Amino acid sequence: MILEAIGLLTFGGLCHVGARAAITRGFRVPRLQHRTTPDKLGLPAREVAIATANDKQLFAWLIAPPSGQPAPAVLVMHGWGANAALMLPAVRPLHDADYVVLLIDARCHGRSDEDSFSSMPRFAEDVEHALDWLACQPEVDPDRIALLGHSVGAGAVLLVASRRHDLRAVVSVSAFAHPREIMRRLLARQHLPFMPIGWYVLRQVQQIIGYRFDDIAPEHSITRVHCPVLLAHGRSDETVPFSDAERLLAAGRKANQPVRLLALEGNHEVGDALLQHEGAMLEFLTRAFCVERPAQPHSVKSGMCDPDH
Repeated sequence: MILEAIGLLTFGGLCHVGARAAITRGFRVPRLQHRTTPDKLGLPAREVAIATANDKQLFAWLIAPPSGQPAPAVLVMHGWGANAALMLPAVRPLHDADYVVLLIDARCHGRSDEDSFSSMPRFAEDVEHALDWLACQPEVDPDRIALLGHSVGAGAVLLVASRRHDLRAVVSVSAFAHPREIMRRLLARQHLPFMPIGWYVLRQVQQIIGYRFDDIAPEHSITRVHCPVLLAHGRSDETVPFSDAERLLAAGRKANQPVRLLALEGNHEVGDALLQHEGAMLEFLTRAFCVERPAQPHSVKSGMCDPDH
């Protein structure tokens, strides 16, 4: 889905005088409605609203652990053009392991508020606001929180993990290595030259989102994470090739980060394949949650938790 959006960006940059407005429109994807809910899958959940940047609200489901006691938590972020409901297949093993699970819709996705545009940095903003909210919930052990993201959501959780010290683990599913590479792959498939078309669009997109691609690229973020990372990637992924996962693994190991790669027999939408390897994912999370770590200052400000929200 991200490739379709970037294709619109290219078209907008070429065919409209107001290139900025056209490129911003290109970020928009049709909202995909939730086709199921946790309740339909036998998962006890409550709907919550979480404040995020630009005075917007995120829709989310909070799924409490079976034990009813404060427990480790996993925040789940979907990919571009998707929504929280599409991530529900990953929730059952987490719930059965007695974890709290928070699934959120990014802005401009699912049932969350609309905003001027969507981007990976805005996905990351939404994850950070949701993390602060999650750490304040009575069901949650705030010292044991992990992130799980898919595609653009995977890039976002890696970016968040590079900024914070209060995370225990990250599970990155189908992450790309660098946004610029995504663009170049698209241009090659459409037989469009990088110069001047790709160069122009890349320049405009970076100005709109307010970040240089090099500063937010997952292959750079992963070198700065402060917790273990599990990369899960389908060997048959045609949207983001498996070689991107290998690049992320190499970058993390070069920086002496605790990173491992789980190769899946699947494509970009690897939900079923991930479930086939749920044991490996749960073992990774269990180890991360059980290892004692030195005390770190939380990103959540002391005294800022409101028990009524």
